[in-house]
Amino acid sequence: MKAILWTKYGSPDGLQLNEVEEPTPNDNEVLIKIHAATASRADTEFRRLKLPFLFSIPIRLYIGVIRPTRIKILGTEFAGEIVATGKEVTKYQTGDQVYGYTGLGMGTYAEYLCLPEEPSALASVMGKRPLNITYEEAAAVPFGGLEALHSLERVNIQPGDKVLIVGAGGSIGTYSVQLAKHYGAEVTGVDSTGKLDMLRSIGADHVTDYRREDYTKNGQKYDVIMDTIGGSPFAGSIRSLNENGTYLNVNPKMVHRLQMGWTSGGSNKKLLSWEAGYTTENLSKLKELIEAGAIKPVIDRTYPLEQIAEAHRYVETDQKKGNVVIVIK
Repeated sequence: MKAILWTKYGSPDGLQLNEVEEPTPNDNEVLIKIHAATASRADTEFRRLKLPFLFSIPIRLYIGVIRPTRIKILGTEFAGEIVATGKEVTKYQTGDQVYGYTGLGMGTYAEYLCLPEEPSALASVMGKRPLNITYEEAAAVPFGGLEALHSLERVNIQPGDKVLIVGAGGSIGTYSVQLAKHYGAEVTGVDSTGKLDMLRSIGADHVTDYRREDYTKNGQKYDVIMDTIGGSPFAGSIRSLNENGTYLNVNPKMVHRLQMGWTSGGSNKKLLSWEAGYTTENLSKLKELIEAGAIKPVIDRTYPLEQIAEAHRYVETDQKKGNVVIVIK
Protein backbone atom coordinates (compact mmCIF):
# COMPACT_ATOMS: atom_id res chain seq x y z
CA MET A 1 0.00 0.00 0.00
CA LYS A 2 1.01 3.64 -0.39
CA ALA A 3 1.93 5.49 2.79
CA ILE A 4 3.76 8.62 3.82
CA LEU A 5 6.72 7.62 5.99
CA TRP A 6 7.85 10.05 8.68
CA THR A 7 11.63 9.81 8.31
CA LYS A 8 12.89 12.63 10.54
CA TYR A 9 11.88 15.40 12.91
CA GLY A 10 11.78 18.86 11.39
CA SER A 11 11.11 19.83 7.78
CA PRO A 12 8.09 18.58 5.76
CA ASP A 13 10.69 17.10 3.39
CA GLY A 14 10.99 14.29 5.91
CA LEU A 15 7.53 13.04 4.83
CA GLN A 16 8.25 10.56 2.04
CA LEU A 17 5.82 8.57 -0.15
CA ASN A 18 6.63 4.85 -0.07
CA GLU A 19 5.16 1.41 -0.68
CA VAL A 20 4.77 -0.52 2.57
CA GLU A 21 3.10 -3.77 3.58
CA GLU A 22 -0.65 -3.61 4.09
CA PRO A 23 -1.53 -4.24 7.77
CA THR A 24 -3.49 -7.28 8.93
CA PRO A 25 -6.12 -6.78 11.66
CA ASN A 26 -5.78 -8.58 14.98
CA ASP A 27 -8.79 -10.45 16.39
CA ASN A 28 -10.15 -7.28 18.05
CA GLU A 29 -9.38 -4.95 15.14
CA VAL A 30 -10.86 -3.76 11.86
CA LEU A 31 -9.00 -2.97 8.66
CA ILE A 32 -10.03 0.38 7.20
CA LYS A 33 -9.49 1.58 3.66
CA ILE A 34 -8.84 5.27 4.21
CA HIS A 35 -10.47 7.67 1.77
CA ALA A 36 -9.50 10.93 3.47
CA ALA A 37 -7.34 12.27 6.30
CA THR A 38 -6.32 15.74 7.44
CA ALA A 39 -3.19 17.82 7.81
CA SER A 40 -3.75 19.39 11.21
CA ARG A 41 -1.78 21.89 13.22
CA ALA A 42 -1.14 19.10 15.74
CA ASP A 43 0.35 16.93 12.99
CA THR A 44 2.81 19.67 12.04
CA GLU A 45 3.78 20.14 15.69
CA PHE A 46 4.40 16.42 16.13
CA ARG A 47 6.41 16.35 12.90
CA ARG A 48 8.68 19.13 14.15
CA LEU A 49 8.43 17.97 17.78
CA LYS A 50 7.43 21.55 18.53
CA LEU A 51 5.62 20.70 21.76
CA PRO A 52 5.62 22.02 25.34
CA PHE A 53 8.93 21.07 26.96
CA LEU A 54 7.53 18.73 29.61
CA PHE A 55 5.37 17.02 26.95
CA SER A 56 8.07 16.75 24.28
CA ILE A 57 10.39 14.62 26.42
CA PRO A 58 8.02 11.65 26.93
CA ILE A 59 6.77 11.98 23.35
CA ARG A 60 10.34 11.76 22.02
CA LEU A 61 11.00 8.75 24.24
CA TYR A 62 7.78 7.14 22.96
CA ILE A 63 8.19 7.88 19.24
CA GLY A 64 11.99 7.83 18.91
CA VAL A 65 14.82 9.81 20.48
CA ILE A 66 16.82 10.69 17.35
CA ARG A 67 14.16 10.11 14.69
CA PRO A 68 10.70 8.50 14.51
CA THR A 69 11.14 4.76 14.95
CA ARG A 70 8.11 3.45 16.85
CA ILE A 71 5.60 5.62 14.97
CA LYS A 72 6.52 5.90 11.29
CA ILE A 73 3.26 7.19 9.77
CA LEU A 74 1.78 10.52 10.86
CA GLY A 75 -1.86 11.61 10.71
CA THR A 76 -4.62 11.39 13.32
CA GLU A 77 -8.00 11.95 11.58
CA PHE A 78 -9.61 9.72 8.98
CA ALA A 79 -12.74 8.67 7.17
CA GLY A 80 -13.00 5.41 5.27
CA GLU A 81 -14.60 2.00 4.81
CA ILE A 82 -14.08 -1.20 6.76
CA VAL A 83 -12.77 -3.92 4.43
CA ALA A 84 -11.99 -6.69 6.94
CA THR A 85 -12.72 -7.51 10.59
CA GLY A 86 -11.05 -9.63 13.25
CA LYS A 87 -12.95 -12.65 14.56
CA GLU A 88 -13.77 -10.99 17.90
CA VAL A 89 -15.27 -7.83 16.36
CA THR A 90 -19.02 -7.47 16.90
CA LYS A 91 -19.88 -3.77 16.43
CA TYR A 92 -18.71 -3.44 12.83
CA GLN A 93 -18.86 -5.41 9.62
CA THR A 94 -17.30 -5.20 6.18
CA GLY A 95 -18.70 -2.25 4.24
CA ASP A 96 -19.35 0.01 7.24
CA GLN A 97 -18.35 3.62 6.60
CA VAL A 98 -16.48 5.03 9.59
CA TYR A 99 -14.56 8.05 10.78
CA GLY A 100 -12.37 8.70 13.77
CA TYR A 101 -9.29 9.94 15.55
CA THR A 102 -6.19 7.82 16.22
CA GLY A 103 -4.47 9.93 18.89
CA LEU A 104 -0.85 9.00 19.60
CA GLY A 105 -1.27 5.87 17.51
CA MET A 106 -1.35 8.12 14.40
CA GLY A 107 -1.09 6.26 11.07
CA THR A 108 -3.73 7.90 8.85
CA TYR A 109 -1.38 9.05 6.07
CA ALA A 110 -1.77 5.68 4.35
CA GLU A 111 -4.19 3.70 2.20
CA TYR A 112 -5.06 1.27 5.02
CA LEU A 113 -5.20 1.40 8.82
CA CYS A 114 -5.98 -1.12 11.56
CA LEU A 115 -7.82 0.05 14.67
CA PRO A 116 -9.27 -1.75 17.69
CA GLU A 117 -13.05 -1.99 17.85
CA GLU A 118 -13.04 -0.21 21.23
CA PRO A 119 -11.07 2.96 22.12
CA SER A 120 -7.50 2.26 23.20
CA ALA A 121 -5.17 3.74 25.79
CA LEU A 122 -3.73 5.92 23.03
CA ALA A 123 -7.06 7.80 22.80
CA SER A 124 -8.16 6.33 19.47
CA VAL A 125 -11.89 6.59 18.84
CA MET A 126 -14.04 5.48 15.91
CA GLY A 127 -17.68 5.46 14.89
CA LYS A 128 -19.95 5.27 11.88
CA ARG A 129 -19.66 8.45 9.88
CA PRO A 130 -22.43 10.95 9.08
CA LEU A 131 -23.89 9.93 5.73
CA ASN A 132 -25.05 13.40 4.67
CA ILE A 133 -21.47 14.58 4.15
CA THR A 134 -18.57 13.28 2.04
CA TYR A 135 -15.60 11.23 3.21
CA GLU A 136 -13.47 14.38 2.86
CA GLU A 137 -15.82 16.34 5.10
CA ALA A 138 -16.13 13.49 7.61
CA ALA A 139 -12.34 13.28 7.99
CA ALA A 140 -12.34 16.93 9.09
CA VAL A 141 -14.70 16.33 12.01
CA PRO A 142 -13.17 14.18 14.78
CA PHE A 143 -10.37 16.21 16.37
CA GLY A 144 -11.80 19.72 16.19
CA GLY A 145 -15.35 18.51 16.71
CA LEU A 146 -14.54 16.38 19.76
CA GLU A 147 -12.44 19.12 21.36
CA ALA A 148 -15.13 21.74 20.81
CA LEU A 149 -18.04 19.54 21.91
CA HIS A 150 -16.46 18.30 25.12
CA SER A 151 -15.11 21.72 26.07
CA LEU A 152 -18.39 23.56 25.59
CA GLU A 153 -20.40 20.86 27.34
CA ARG A 154 -18.23 21.51 30.41
CA VAL A 155 -19.12 25.20 30.25
CA ASN A 156 -22.89 24.57 29.98
CA ILE A 157 -23.73 27.57 27.78
CA GLN A 158 -27.17 29.06 28.30
CA PRO A 159 -29.30 30.86 25.67
CA GLY A 160 -28.29 34.49 25.52
CA ASP A 161 -24.80 33.98 26.96
CA LYS A 162 -22.06 36.07 25.38
CA VAL A 163 -19.27 33.80 24.19
CA LEU A 164 -15.92 34.93 22.76
CA ILE A 165 -13.73 32.40 20.94
CA VAL A 166 -10.02 33.08 20.34
CA GLY A 167 -8.66 31.24 17.30
CA ALA A 168 -12.20 30.90 15.98
CA GLY A 169 -11.06 30.24 12.42
CA GLY A 170 -9.22 26.99 13.10
CA SER A 171 -10.46 23.42 13.36
CA ILE A 172 -11.53 23.59 17.02
CA GLY A 173 -12.67 27.18 16.60
CA THR A 174 -15.04 26.67 13.68
CA TYR A 175 -16.86 23.88 15.51
CA SER A 176 -16.92 25.94 18.70
CA VAL A 177 -18.56 28.88 16.92
CA GLN A 178 -21.27 26.64 15.46
CA LEU A 179 -21.89 24.74 18.69
CA ALA A 180 -22.10 27.93 20.76
CA LYS A 181 -24.66 29.29 18.31
CA HIS A 182 -26.54 26.00 18.45
CA TYR A 183 -26.73 26.41 22.23
CA GLY A 184 -28.20 29.88 21.79
CA ALA A 185 -25.20 32.07 22.55
CA GLU A 186 -24.21 35.44 21.09
CA VAL A 187 -20.82 34.61 19.59
CA THR A 188 -17.76 36.75 18.92
CA GLY A 189 -15.00 35.16 16.86
CA VAL A 190 -11.41 36.40 17.14
CA ASP A 191 -8.92 35.60 14.39
CA SER A 192 -6.99 37.15 11.48
CA THR A 193 -8.47 39.30 8.69
CA GLY A 194 -8.65 36.56 6.07
CA LYS A 195 -10.89 34.37 8.22
CA LEU A 196 -13.51 36.90 9.31
CA ASP A 197 -15.91 36.47 6.38
CA MET A 198 -15.84 32.71 6.87
CA LEU A 199 -16.66 33.16 10.56
CA ARG A 200 -19.66 35.29 9.68
CA SER A 201 -20.79 32.61 7.22
CA ILE A 202 -20.89 29.92 9.93
CA GLY A 203 -22.88 32.07 12.33
CA ALA A 204 -20.56 34.36 14.31
CA ASP A 205 -22.54 37.44 15.42
CA HIS A 206 -19.40 39.57 15.78
CA VAL A 207 -15.84 39.17 14.52
CA THR A 208 -12.60 40.75 15.70
CA ASP A 209 -9.27 40.95 13.90
CA TYR A 210 -6.78 40.36 16.71
CA ARG A 211 -4.11 42.32 14.81
CA ARG A 212 -6.23 45.46 14.83
CA GLU A 213 -8.17 45.24 18.08
CA ASP A 214 -7.47 43.90 21.57
CA TYR A 215 -10.75 42.39 22.74
CA THR A 216 -9.66 42.80 26.36
CA LYS A 217 -9.63 46.61 25.97
CA ASN A 218 -12.95 47.28 24.25
CA GLY A 219 -15.01 47.38 27.42
CA GLN A 220 -17.10 44.31 26.53
CA LYS A 221 -17.85 41.60 29.09
CA TYR A 222 -18.41 37.93 28.26
CA ASP A 223 -19.92 34.94 29.99
CA VAL A 224 -17.42 32.59 28.35
CA ILE A 225 -13.99 33.22 26.83
CA MET A 226 -12.64 30.16 25.06
CA ASP A 227 -9.04 30.08 23.82
CA THR A 228 -8.50 27.34 21.22
CA ILE A 229 -4.86 28.18 20.39
CA GLY A 230 -3.23 29.26 23.66
CA GLY A 231 -2.87 32.83 22.41
CA SER A 232 -5.16 34.87 24.65
CA PRO A 233 -3.83 37.51 27.08
CA PHE A 234 -4.62 35.87 30.40
CA ALA A 235 -5.05 38.80 32.80
CA GLY A 236 -7.04 40.82 30.27
CA SER A 237 -9.28 37.83 29.53
CA ILE A 238 -10.10 37.37 33.20
CA ARG A 239 -10.96 41.09 33.49
CA SER A 240 -13.25 40.72 30.45
CA LEU A 241 -15.37 38.03 32.09
CA ASN A 242 -18.64 38.66 33.85
CA GLU A 243 -18.61 37.92 37.60
CA ASN A 244 -19.67 34.29 37.18
CA GLY A 245 -18.01 33.87 33.80
CA THR A 246 -15.77 31.04 32.59
CA TYR A 247 -12.32 31.18 31.01
CA LEU A 248 -11.57 27.99 29.08
CA ASN A 249 -8.15 27.32 27.54
CA VAL A 250 -8.14 24.12 25.47
CA ASN A 251 -4.53 24.56 24.30
CA PRO A 252 -2.74 25.92 27.38
CA LYS A 253 0.98 26.60 27.52
CA MET A 254 2.84 26.00 30.76
CA VAL A 255 2.63 29.69 31.65
CA HIS A 256 -1.15 29.55 31.27
CA ARG A 257 -1.38 26.56 33.60
CA LEU A 258 0.70 28.41 36.19
CA GLN A 259 -1.39 31.57 35.84
CA MET A 260 -4.61 29.63 36.19
CA GLY A 261 -3.27 27.88 39.28
CA TRP A 262 -2.26 31.16 40.90
CA THR A 263 -5.55 32.86 40.07
CA SER A 264 -8.03 30.11 40.95
CA GLY A 265 -10.10 30.61 44.07
CA GLY A 266 -9.91 34.40 44.02
CA SER A 267 -13.40 35.02 42.63
CA ASN A 268 -16.54 33.39 41.29
CA LYS A 269 -14.98 33.19 37.85
CA LYS A 270 -14.24 29.64 36.65
CA LEU A 271 -10.89 28.74 35.07
CA LEU A 272 -10.90 25.55 33.02
CA SER A 273 -8.01 23.90 31.19
CA TRP A 274 -7.87 21.19 28.53
CA GLU A 275 -9.51 17.87 29.30
CA ALA A 276 -9.72 14.93 26.90
CA GLY A 277 -13.15 14.05 25.52
CA TYR A 278 -12.30 11.44 22.89
CA THR A 279 -15.20 9.03 23.39
CA THR A 280 -17.44 7.07 21.06
CA GLU A 281 -20.40 8.74 22.77
CA ASN A 282 -19.14 12.20 21.81
CA LEU A 283 -18.36 11.03 18.28
CA SER A 284 -21.96 9.80 17.99
CA LYS A 285 -23.21 13.17 19.23
CA LEU A 286 -21.23 14.90 16.48
CA LYS A 287 -22.75 12.54 13.91
CA GLU A 288 -26.26 13.44 15.12
CA LEU A 289 -25.53 17.18 15.09
CA ILE A 290 -24.14 17.00 11.55
CA GLU A 291 -27.03 14.90 10.25
CA ALA A 292 -29.45 17.38 11.85
CA GLY A 293 -27.71 20.27 10.07
CA ALA A 294 -26.65 21.97 13.33
CA ILE A 295 -22.93 21.98 12.47
CA LYS A 296 -20.84 21.36 9.39
CA PRO A 297 -17.14 20.91 8.59
CA VAL A 298 -15.22 23.87 7.23
CA ILE A 299 -12.64 22.85 4.62
CA ASP A 300 -10.09 25.31 3.27
CA ARG A 301 -8.11 23.17 0.84
CA THR A 302 -7.64 19.56 -0.22
CA TYR A 303 -4.42 17.88 -1.31
CA PRO A 304 -3.66 14.41 -2.71
CA LEU A 305 -1.60 12.14 -0.47
CA GLU A 306 1.42 12.69 -2.69
CA GLN A 307 1.42 16.40 -1.81
CA ILE A 308 1.42 15.97 1.97
CA ALA A 309 4.56 18.12 2.38
CA GLU A 310 2.86 21.03 0.59
CA ALA A 311 -0.20 20.58 2.80
CA HIS A 312 1.96 20.78 5.93
CA ARG A 313 3.68 23.91 4.66
CA TYR A 314 0.34 25.58 4.11
CA VAL A 315 -0.92 24.65 7.58
CA GLU A 316 2.22 26.20 9.06
CA THR A 317 1.36 29.58 7.54
CA ASP A 318 -1.52 29.80 10.08
CA GLN A 319 -3.78 30.96 7.26
CA LYS A 320 -5.95 27.86 7.01
CA LYS A 321 -9.68 28.30 7.51
CA GLY A 322 -11.01 25.32 9.41
CA ASN A 323 -9.37 22.20 8.01
CA VAL A 324 -6.97 20.99 5.34
CA VAL A 325 -7.96 17.59 3.97
CA ILE A 326 -5.81 14.88 2.39
CA VAL A 327 -7.54 12.80 -0.28
CA ILE A 328 -6.32 9.21 -0.54
CA LYS A 329 -7.15 7.33 -3.75
